[in-house]
Amino acid sequence: MACIIFTDLDGTLLNGETYAYHAALPTLAKLTEQGIPVVPVTSKTRQEVAQLRQDIGLRDPFVVENGSAIYIPTDQTRFALPPGDDVDGYRILPLGCNYVTARAGLKAIAQDLGRPLKGFGDWSVDQVMQLTGLSPEEAKQAKTREFTEPFMTPKNVPADQLREAVEAMGFRVVIGDRFSHLIGAGAGKGRAVHQLVQLYQVGNPEAPTITTIGLGNSPNDLDMLENVDYPIVLPGAHGPHPQLADRSWPVAPAAAPEGWAQAVEAALAKVIPQR
Repeated sequence: MACIIFTDLDGTLLNGETYAYHAALPTLAKLTEQGIPVVPVTSKTRQEVAQLRQDIGLRDPFVVENGSAIYIPTDQTRFALPPGDDVDGYRILPLGCNYVTARAGLKAIAQDLGRPLKGFGDWSVDQVMQLTGLSPEEAKQAKTREFTEPFMTPKNVPADQLREAVEAMGFRVVIGDRFSHLIGAGAGKGRAVHQLVQLYQVGNPEAPTITTIGLGNSPNDLDMLENVDYPIVLPGAHGPHPQLADRSWPVAPAAAPEGWAQAVEAALAKVIPQR
């Protein structure tokens, strides 16, 4: 049985407070040996994920900016690269809109709501550092948006009203506790998962059915978790997020990264018991 692991990063593979990942490295090494792809699916930018892939040693495709694009290393051999443009050694499969369109959309939505909506494009690197706790280099990478605009979730606008205004303008929104993300209508973590599974399956027609495992820690990951065979919730310091705790999905025994490693090992023992 073939298997693909889709994983969020902050609070899932990486510790939510310290961004530590070393406890997951032995499991990641085993996955590499067994030829099991580990695909980051995140709200982070290409530059952020590219740096992390280098640090951790990941080699597989990755999904950025809440399912707005898939980046496939041009040296991969699992399947034929789909047509598209290349950048920095990756073939790009865009699913959402470009950044200029997202920025214009946020302004139009703010005008429609009659409320100011401020996003990463409105803030300096120093301001992003203050708002997120990122280092100068990390904040700079986080501002290199190519498809989506994260913005401060308005406290005086009900979620349903915000979602309605966004969809009326032809966009989608991923609403978070502190930041929300304006994304193109064709984007989404679930859609990206299906696109990649299809690429792996078409590229290996003789391969057995692909089983997918997904790991996430926040409502931002629901779209991914609802579209994999084995969804797993990573808890925070105070347990799993309330919006993920009531789904009857298995919860990792610890927070990231230790919990990620333990949950992946347990899931693989069920999915591939002969390994």
